[in-house]
Amino acid sequence: MPIMDELTKVLTLEQIEVNLFRGVSPPEERQRIFGGQVVAQALMAAYNTVEDRICHSLQSYFIRPGDPSIPVLYQVERSRDGKTFMTRRVIAIQKGEQIFNMACSFQVVEEGFDHQATMPAGVTRPEQIQDDVERVSEELKDVPDAHKRWLRKRPIEMRPIDPMSLLSPTQKSAEQYVWLRGREDLGDDVALNQALLAYASDFSLLGTAMRPHGVSWMSGVQTASLDHIIWFHRPTNFSRWHLYVQDSPSASGARGFNRGAIYREDGVLVVSTAQEGLIRKR
Repeated sequence: MPIMDELTKVLTLEQIEVNLFRGVSPPEERQRIFGGQVVAQALMAAYNTVEDRICHSLQSYFIRPGDPSIPVLYQVERSRDGKTFMTRRVIAIQKGEQIFNMACSFQVVEEGFDHQATMPAGVTRPEQIQDDVERVSEELKDVPDAHKRWLRKRPIEMRPIDPMSLLSPTQKSAEQYVWLRGREDLGDDVALNQALLAYASDFSLLGTAMRPHGVSWMSGVQTASLDHIIWFHRPTNFSRWHLYVQDSPSASGARGFNRGAIYREDGVLVVSTAQEGLIRKR
C-alpha cells in the first residue's frame, strides 16, 4: 500500500456509536503508538462531531503509552455548541484506561485583524538538503537490524538543516529548522490537512531540547511527549514545503520545553506549537 494511502487509512476512523470512534495503527515495529498519530486521530474524531467549523486550537496530554497492536477508542464529549465556537473534549482509551486526552475548539470562518511574524530569511532551501531518511540510512548502514526502524520511509518528507547525528551527537544550539511536507497531495480539505500537520508536528519538536546537551534518541535517553498544543492560524495544503522553526527556551526537572512555528514556503505562518517532553538520563 502506498505510504500516503496508509496514513489516510489511519486517519479515517470507524464510527461505532454516537460520539465514539475507533482508530488503528499502521503495521510497523514500534513499541508504542507515535504521539502525532494519536493527536491527529483525536482531531479527526472531533471533526466528525462538528459542522461548518474549523479547528483553531487544541491542547492535549499523553497519559500512558499506546499499544500499536490494538485499536484505540476515541470518545468525544460535546462540551459546547455556540453560534461561533464549538468545543470538544476527546478521550483516547485502550484496555479500559485513558492513554490520552485533548480539548479542542472550532470556529466559524470569519474576517478580522491580520498580522504575523516573519519567516526567517536566508534559510537553505529544501532542494539543497538531503532527505532525512536517506541521511539516517547512510549513518546507520552498519548498525544492527534492531535499529532499522529509523530507516522506514515516512509519509512526511523531512529535511532538517544542521541535523543531530544519531550515533555521534555533539552540542548544538537550542533551535532547529526542518523543512517538511506530505509525500503526496491529498487535496485542500482543511480537516485532513490539519490532521497531517498535527501528525507531522510531533516528529522533531522534542529533539530541540536535546540539542544543547549533545544527546540523541540513541544516546540511552528516555524520552516521551507529555503534552502537545497546536494553534491553527491559516489553512494550507501540506503537500507544499513548510519550514518548521523550533526552539527550546528551557529544560529542567527531566523535562524539555519546546516551541514551534510552521511557515508555508511562501512565508505564510500557518501553525504554532508548544510541547513539553520527558528527557531523562537512563
